[in-house]
Amino acid sequence: MGDHTHEALRISGATKTYAAHSGVVHALQDVDMIVEAGEFISVVGPSGCGKTTLLWSIAGLHQLSGGRIHLGEDEIKQPHPSIGMMFQEANLLPWRTIEQNISLPFELRRIRPDRDRVEALLERVGLGGFGEKMPRELSGGMQQRASIVRALASNPDVLLMDEPFGALDAFTRDEMNKLVEEIWIEARKTVILITHSIAEAVFLSDKVYVMSARPGRISRVVDVPFERPRPLELMETREFFDLVNDIKSDIKHQVPPARRTTSAG
Repeated sequence: MGDHTHEALRISGATKTYAAHSGVVHALQDVDMIVEAGEFISVVGPSGCGKTTLLWSIAGLHQLSGGRIHLGEDEIKQPHPSIGMMFQEANLLPWRTIEQNISLPFELRRIRPDRDRVEALLERVGLGGFGEKMPRELSGGMQQRASIVRALASNPDVLLMDEPFGALDAFTRDEMNKLVEEIWIEARKTVILITHSIAEAVFLSDKVYVMSARPGRISRVVDVPFERPRPLELMETREFFDLVNDIKSDIKHQVPPARRTTSAG
């Protein structure tokens, strides 16, 4: 559990509706959250409950239909320089080297890249010496390591993670989870993770926010009791297993029986 001293992010009454072929979709309904500075939280829930919509709204990539999102004193209505983001795919441009991909956020903001920080981060994630490589020369796990560096290179206050490890094999995913925890302990960024993996959420987070089926609301907030740093062996313990199953059961019972063929985890 982190040593949090002040509020980093406040979400008040976040509501999102949009038009679809089937009619109006109510994606989010009156979502309220307060995330403290340096806190690591995860958001889980049934498929289609609005998790990614919420994250993209925090990133300033979606406009809310109602409610507000504040980062400190700033209301988020567009991408903010203090917010970094990792996506479901590494999304590295294939014609640019790894270092050039990492420098892209700096270029978009028309500021000089912090080369020393980039090199230090590449070393930290095990990619020292790979800056001049092309994305096709890296494995999926290595590409996501580069994506972590790109998200952190500009030293954002808040890091948003949209299921970034879902496509990785189980062993690589565990490795990435441990790496993320280590970097978080060192840097104490405020992190919001969206994931379908309840085990990943519990392993990484201070708190797990559980969302209801659409329209998405926060139905429960779970304080994770495990001390840090957390060894990967924690996931083999009865206490960990019981907490993961408790959250899974909570999500399962929010999904109508006809929709339970889709995994909530």
